[in-house]
Amino acid sequence: DNSSEFIPKCRTCRRQAREQSGEGDHHEGLSSDEELTPTEVDEFQKSKDNVFEDSRKIFEDVHADFCDIRKILLKFQEWKEKFPDSYCDAYISFCLPKLLNPLIRVQLISWNPLEQNFTELEEMPWFRAIEEFSDAENVSES
Repeated sequence: DNSSEFIPKCRTCRRQAREQSGEGDHHEGLSSDEELTPTEVDEFQKSKDNVFEDSRKIFEDVHADFCDIRKILLKFQEWKEKFPDSYCDAYISFCLPKLLNPLIRVQLISWNPLEQNFTELEEMPWFRAIEEFSDAENVSES
């Protein structure tokens, strides 16, 4: 297989080309194949901005009671307190992850754990709402 021989030759050629051209901004260990051109960076940023803008519009026409995780969980908590048998028969604990998944995913679109000042998952409002609901559910069961 010649592919293993090809990679070091390419790296050697690129290194020699950088040395001859005087490029000093390359850091050893970083692949020049992964470096983006300014045009690619601009296109990526525009695409990213479009996704963020579209994500803000997803729940525009939804009633506030049905796009806020805390309000949804309060409705389920009321159901459990008023009609515990039907709540249990409906297997709500198995349904909630699928129900809340789209709401959480929209909130995580802009989340980037690789940024310096990213918000921890445990600090996000949806996480705290689920945590409070779980604590309330555990207290009522005990």
